[in-house]
Parts: sequence; structure tokens; C-alpha cells
Amino acid sequence: MRIAACCPAAAALGLAPDMMLADARARVPDLIGVAHAPYADHEWLEALADGCGRYTPAVALDPPDGLVLDIAGCTHPFGGERALGVEIEARLARRGILVRWACGETPDAARALSRFQTAAAPDEDAAIRRLPVAALELDDEATTALGRAGLKTVGDLAARPLAMIAARFGGAAVTRIRRILGEEESPLIPRVIAPPMRAERRFAEPVARTDFALEVLGELAGEAMNALAQAGEGGRRFEARFFRSDGQVLRLAIETGQPSRDVKVILRLFRERIDSLADPIDPGFGFDLIRLDVAVAEPLGASQLKLEGGAVAEVEVAVLIDRLSTRLGRGRVRRFVPRDTHIPEQAELLLPAAEAAKPAAWPEPEAGEPPLRPIHLFDPPQPIDHVVSDTPDGPPLRFRWRRTLHEVARMEGPERIAPEWWRRREGANAKGGLTRDYYRIEDVRGRRFWIFRHGLYDEVEQPGWYVHGLFA
Repeated sequence: MRIAACCPAAAALGLAPDMMLADARARVPDLIGVAHAPYADHEWLEALADGCGRYTPAVALDPPDGLVLDIAGCTHPFGGERALGVEIEARLARRGILVRWACGETPDAARALSRFQTAAAPDEDAAIRRLPVAALELDDEATTALGRAGLKTVGDLAARPLAMIAARFGGAAVTRIRRILGEEESPLIPRVIAPPMRAERRFAEPVARTDFALEVLGELAGEAMNALAQAGEGGRRFEARFFRSDGQVLRLAIETGQPSRDVKVILRLFRERIDSLADPIDPGFGFDLIRLDVAVAEPLGASQLKLEGGAVAEVEVAVLIDRLSTRLGRGRVRRFVPRDTHIPEQAELLLPAAEAAKPAAWPEPEAGEPPLRPIHLFDPPQPIDHVVSDTPDGPPLRFRWRRTLHEVARMEGPERIAPEWWRRREGANAKGGLTRDYYRIEDVRGRRFWIFRHGLYDEVEQPGWYVHGLFA
């Protein structure tokens, strides 16, 4: 077992990461060791990234212990880059977190300066060129070879022909040099994409009352709705974030089945969401920033009300679906959606009802005719045995299902359903590649079944029989 990280007190005693735990205990007998939990560390880093959303929407993770913030155009509320860095350092210090930070023209430059800079320099370029070659973060063999060749700093490498470095140490070393010097782009991939529309409110003094915070959320919703109205759009997904002064971020999200610009509806859904939480919203020492994002927006035009009131009923149903989905959970309220396939068990999907409902035509039986499909299908189809038929490919006359023998009184069929040819695998015996002959059956007791023979005799030696559904 090795040390993954150590506290400042342990480092002062000569302990360091990657040291054998047995050697460390030999040096410090009363050493307190805690099992390394990388997943917990990553969750903590994610929480810190959420908190840094108060400074910029573009935050990227730099595991295992770093964050990269794109602060271009975001420093004026804080008084400049240095004031922003000092504010972040002080905020995290209140939570017992030691921070090393630096600003750079590129993410690679800022990362290298924050991790390897030991002394101040007159400008950024000079500071980068004074960095040790370890700032390139090459493999240990390449770093050792560079040191033995007398190349101690990034500036020493930059003064050499890059073609010679590439021939000796590979193209990765040249790429790292060019990115740190700003001669090659090093794109930043933020963990959260900025929403198309956002409204926020900052407070000079933290707000410690939840009711007042919800009032502010209503004002932000009004601002967002006005912006949506100007764009001719309505929101489908709304995310509210409450930034506490201690760095914790409380996040609430709601969805609507149809685009909406109704502030009252949005606030009612947020209150439904709050009421469904296991723990109430705790302002702690207060909120210093409240933000409302319209994550998904769609075109929303004026609607024409029907004389018979059909449009009003549709709106009421949509509102009810939104409230149920918000209170019970997005996946708890679902609707059937037809699919364009002739395979019975794949002819419909169950999707969250909050998703946009597109008009779809469900197949309807002819007037006066019985339904072609039962309301309830078994998943998977249930096997039946002791099937007796007139001819090998004929309809069933008698079958046993669930230990009960059924005598067929009436029959209709077969309805032959072949597998989808583009999915059919080589060989007729491949699972899912057999033809089905469906029959609508009524036994002597009046019970109605939808059964099928799985496979023809020229496809398989002994076809199987299954009950796929029950008619009312």
C-alpha cells in the first residue's frame, strides 16, 4: 500500500505521496491513515466545480485535484483577475481547502503556472519559460533524459529546434511546449454547456430567508419569460441554482410537456418540486447568488382556442402531467408512443409524459370488427404445450396453458408476421429470426387468447407455441 496524499503536517515530517505505507509508519509510528476513496474525491471536485459556476459558466475538471476556469469577460464584477483569484482563495480557505491558482492565456499555461511556479516573474511569458521541464508532464523517462541533456526549463526547450525535440522525445513533447507557450490552441471543454437563456441576481449580503429567495426566483422567471416572448419561444426545461455563501450549490430542475411562458405555472412547478424533496431547502449562512437557466427552449406561437373548448382541455391535461411528473418523478408518469414496426412487442414505447407529444395515428379496427391486437401483451410470451392441430401448419384445436387444458371453440387466422429482413441473421434457427403465425382463439368457456406458432416446419424441426396476449 502506498500513500496517495498527505497533509501538511505529514509532509513536514518527510512523508510524500507514492511512499510505501510501511515505510511511512516506520518513520512516524503514530501516523493516522485513511483509505483512499477516488470516487469520493471526484464527487468533491464536482461539487467545487458547481460552486465555481458563480464566477463563470465555463468550468472544466482537471482531475484529480484541479479546476480550469475560463474567466474571459467574467472578471469585471469582482474587480479584475487578481481580485477574482483572491476571492476564490478566501472562499475555499473558509472550508479548509488550500488553493494554488494562476492565470494564463491558455488552459495549459494556467495549469502549468499554478502547479509548478515557485517565484514571481515580470510577465507571463517569462514565468512560463522559467518553469521546470516537469511542467510538461511527460513520462518519467523523458523528463529524466531532458535533465541529463542539460535542458532544465521550458525556456531551454523552446530555444532548441522543435524538430530535434520531436525526433528524440516524440511529437507529444512538442505539442506540450507549443500549448504552454500559447503557440497552439488548447481548447477547454467545459463540463456544463451554457444554456441559451439565463437570468441571475447577486446580493451584496447573503439572503437567509427561503421565502425571499423564492420571490427572487419569481422575478427571474418574469425576466426569462419576457426574453422568451421577444424571441417567440417558450421554455421546456428550467434549472434554478441557489449558491450558498459557504460554496454549496442547491439545484432544482423542472420540465414542461409543452413550451411555456407562464410565470405562475413555472413557480407552481418549482414549489411542487421543493415539496417533493426529502430535505427542505437550507439557506445555511445565506444565498449570495440565485440563477435561473432556460436549458431547453422551443418555438411558441399564439394558440387559437376552439369554440367547443377542446384546446382548453388539452392545456389542462398538459398542466396536470407537468405537476405529476414534477412531484412523482420524470420517469413515473409515462405515455405510449407508437413505432413504425410490424413486430407486436416493439410497436409501442413507454416514454416520459413530460416529453413533447407529437400527433401520432394509432391503428384502429374496422367498424364492427373485433380488435386485431389484445390490450395486454405478455413480456416475454408465455409458452404453451400439448398443442393439437389438424395439420402440421394448421390452427390449434387444443392446448395446455398454466396447467389448464383449453378446447378451441372458435379460431381466426393465421396472421403471418415475418421478422424484419434487415435484422435477420444467418440461419433460420437464429433467435428472433423465425416466422410467426398468430391466431385469435376462443375456448369453450369464452376465454379469448392471442397465440402464435414460432417458426414454420421448413425453418425449424419442432416449432414452439406461445400465448402472447389476452383479449377482454
